[in-house]
Parts: sequence; C-alpha cells; structure tokens
Amino acid sequence: MTEVNQADSIEAEQRSQLVRKGALHWVHWLVVLLSIILTVGAWYIAREQVSQKNQEKFQRQVEQAIGLVEERMHLYENALWGGVAFLDANGEKTNYAQWQIYANSLDLDKVYPSINGIGVIYNIKPSQMEEYLASERKTRPNYTLHPKHQEKEYWPITYIEPSESNDKAIGLDMAFESNRYTAIKKARDTGGAQITSPIVLVQDAKKTPGFLFYTPFYEGGKKPSTVDARRADIVGVTYAPFIMSKLMLGTLASENRQVRIAISDNETLLYADDEQAADVLNPRDDNPLFVKNVEIEMYGRTWLFNIESGLSFRDDPSNDQPSWILIGGLIIDSMLLGLFVFLTRVNRSALAYADKMTEALRDESQRLIKTNHDLEQFAYIASHDLKAPLNSINQVISWIEEDCGDLLPEKSKEHIDMVKGRCLRMMTLLKDLLDYSKIARFAYSSEPVSLRKMSNDVLVLHGKDQEFSCTAPDVMINIPRIPLDIVLRNLISNTIKHHDKENGIITISYDKGEQGHFIRVEDDGPGIPDKMHGKALEMFQTLQPRDKIEGSGMGLAMVKKIVEHHKGTFQLQKGRERGACCIIFWPFE
Repeated sequence: MTEVNQADSIEAEQRSQLVRKGALHWVHWLVVLLSIILTVGAWYIAREQVSQKNQEKFQRQVEQAIGLVEERMHLYENALWGGVAFLDANGEKTNYAQWQIYANSLDLDKVYPSINGIGVIYNIKPSQMEEYLASERKTRPNYTLHPKHQEKEYWPITYIEPSESNDKAIGLDMAFESNRYTAIKKARDTGGAQITSPIVLVQDAKKTPGFLFYTPFYEGGKKPSTVDARRADIVGVTYAPFIMSKLMLGTLASENRQVRIAISDNETLLYADDEQAADVLNPRDDNPLFVKNVEIEMYGRTWLFNIESGLSFRDDPSNDQPSWILIGGLIIDSMLLGLFVFLTRVNRSALAYADKMTEALRDESQRLIKTNHDLEQFAYIASHDLKAPLNSINQVISWIEEDCGDLLPEKSKEHIDMVKGRCLRMMTLLKDLLDYSKIARFAYSSEPVSLRKMSNDVLVLHGKDQEFSCTAPDVMINIPRIPLDIVLRNLISNTIKHHDKENGIITISYDKGEQGHFIRVEDDGPGIPDKMHGKALEMFQTLQPRDKIEGSGMGLAMVKKIVEHHKGTFQLQKGRERGACCIIFWPFE
C-alpha cells in the first residue's frame, strides 16, 4: 500500500510539473511585456528614421532643384561665351546675316531650351552714332534706337535671333533703364558674365518678371587687366533675354519633385510654382513639414530660393511605416502567447540563416575587392613586364640586320621594317597602358604652376617648337602639377601627330571660374568630326589608320580619365569647321 501511494505521489508530482510547465509562467509574461516595450521602441525608432529620411530626401530635392537651375544657367553662359568667341573670330564685328547664321547653328530650341533668344549689344559713343546707324540701315532701313535717355553713351540691341518673337527688342537701348544699364556696366567693368536685377521684357506680353544675361567682349579679343582699360576697350556684349516663368518651368519638372519653389531677387518675386499647374501633382501644404531658404550667388545677383515640402511629400506612403510597425507589433505580441515556442524556433532558424547569408555576402564582397585589385595589378604588370620580350624581339631584329646586311632580299627588309614598326607601336601602347593604370595610384597636391611656361616646355620637349607655336596666358594657377603636365603633353602631342600641315598653331586659354579652372586647348588642324567625338575619347581608338599615325589611341582617353579622377570634366567642342578644341574644367582642390 505504501509503495502504491509513493508511485501515485510521484506521478502526481510529475503531472503537476507538466501542468506548471504548460501553464503561463511569469517568464512568459515578462517576455510578452518586453516584446511590447520593444514594439513601442521600434515604432519610436522607425518614426525617427522616417523623420530623418524625409529630412534627407527634402535636402536632396532642394539641392537637386538648385543644381538644375545652376546647371541650366551655366549652359546659357557657355552659349553666350560662344557668341563672344564668334565675334572675336570676326574681329569683334559682325553683320545681321552672319549673326543669323551663327544663331541658327546653335539650334536654340533643342540645345538651349527656355531661352528667348541670343543677340549682340554694341557700345556706341555719340561720335559713332551716325556711322553706326548708316551701317545698320543698309540692310534694315527702319532700324532705330529707342527710347530716348540722358546718358552719354548708348547700348542698343543690334541683333537678336529669333527676330520674329523679339521684334520689340531690336534697337532697344539698355541705357534707358537703371537695372539693364547697371548690369551691363558691371559686366563691362568685371569682364565676366552678369545678369540684371528683375525686369519686364518688352517682348513679354504677360509682363511677368524676367532678366537679361550679359557676357562682354573687348577690342583684340582679350579681356583687359584693369577696369579703366576695360571701359576704354569695350566693344559690346552678347546677351540673352529670359522670362523667369518660362525658364523655371522648363528647368524644374513638377512631376519629378515633391517640393514647391519660389525664387526672389532682393525681395522681388521672380518665380513661384503656379497653383493651378502644381495643385494636381504637388498641392500646397498649409503646414509644410520642411521649409528652407537658400541664397545663391547668380552672376552678380543673389537669388533667394524659398523651398517647402508639398502635400505629396506628407502623403508619401513611406511616412505610414511607423504606424504599421506599431500595429503589426501589437498583433504579433497578441499571438506570441500561443506561438511562443514556435516563434522562438523560427527566430533561431531565421537568425542562423541570416548569419549564413551575411557571411556569404562578406565573402563575396572580399572576392570582388580582390578581383578588382587583381585586374588593376594585371594591367600594371602586363604593360610593365611585356616590355622585356618586345625589347628582345627588337634586339633580335637588329642582330639580323647587322649579320645579314645587304644579303637580305628587299621583301625581307620590308618585313623587318614592318616588325620593327609593330614593336615600336606595341612599346608605345604598353607605355600608355602603364601610365593609364597608374592614374589612380597616386595623390597629388595643388601647387602654383605657370601655364605659359609649362605649355612651352611641353612643346620644346616634343622638339616641334620650330614648326609649331603654342600661346598661353601668363598666369599662375594652383593645380596638381604632374597630372596637368600629362594632360597638356597628350593634347599637344595629339595636335602635332594629327595635324595635316608641317606648321601649326596651338592656343591655350584660361578662365578662373567660381568653382574651378577652365582651360581650353585649341589648334588649327583638321579637327575631329562631331559624330566621332565619342569614339575619340575611347581607349585604343584612332581616327586614322595606325600605319599612318604613330600612336596608341589612348591620348584623349588618358586625359579624360585624369581630369575625371580629379572630379573635373573633359569634352570636345562641337560645331567647329576646322581645328579641335578641348575644354577642361578642373575644380579647386
């Protein structure tokens, strides 16, 4: 009886233990409570992350909008400076027919959207007025200046294309109105591009805010070094009129952004997103999440960008993420009591799988890094080590020539010359490939460099200083010396190799921009056709057969890589009838 009682007691104890283990324990409640706390914490963190993400997204859209405006303005500045170059090439003077041809070649509607036209304004002194009017009325009998004013000089709009839509502006004298006159004098005195304060264009029937964009040109085609000299040598300005609403609507696409933009100049509203046009895609938010004011220096003026988030920014589905995290977390917490063990096992399996995937991704990342390094090493080693067998081949050919001499048939001599030529070309190719692989290996600091001296040294190094001339401005620029030397050496070498005459002229010009150096290298050679520009910038590409031109086809590709490695840009100017023009932008470092 006692043994039976003991067995029942043990069984009861075991059953009790199973019941207790099967019942909800304080540990389970603690886990559920902690889970709720974690859910609330995740909701709070997600809310903060969404807030930070929205802040970053807003900042990106602010920078993108301002960048689009600055980029478009730089595009128009380049067009105006192109007009200056055209006038300089014609001796600062042109006629109506020539300007029409030049303006039509720009294809304004496609290449320069939102521009109202491009024209020329000459600076006319009272003593020059009679001769000026007589000259212009030869082709345009009704040409006259308007309106009258009391200034001692005249700045009439002489030419503007397209003339039909800008008919009211032809002959308009910029000296009649303060905003136009002040900006044109500032352009004259500084020698740089300038825009006016807000004005209303005479050709704008809606009378909305606009501005004029000026770039000056001087006698002799070169900007004088002093203000007095600039005032004395000024010939005129190229200019473009802009209606601000047309410019901004063409620049800032409403469907691609969630912010609303207003632009002011000295408290004068230049542009604001139109309510009727913008409400469909990006309605105004009466209480915007983000607002930012940014002042941008814009060619002598300060534009204030007032940017605020629109209603579409607030209604972005990603903003609901914290709420969904909270709701989902609470649902999971309610299910946790019944699925505790199962979820624990699933979580462990998921974590193990995640660890495996993380390890696999880490291995793959290391493999890719090693592969890239090996490819770079291969290019370096291949171009370096292949020189030895080429030198051996060249030496063997020399021995054959020495040993056999005149015994060789003419055909064999031709074959030997061909092999020697191929060896020389391969050596050149390997040298350029070696230089190309070294571009990203070293960092160079900026230092003062004389552009004229470096250019002349490069020309002398090529041994062509008697046949070719190279002119460059006598300026000191702060720039990495060795990369710039390689760039100029390749560009000047290309000019000499590809020139179709025994003698040539290389012209290097320089402008210091707000953010970097602008260097132009021009020549009077045969040039590069526009349709071949892309090919010319590729590795191992030459525009003529390699048997005719000595080179590896890597010159321009190397120049482009060096400039872009220093975060600059390199391009070939299009639309040239003769000669190549390489344009380099090298940012300040």
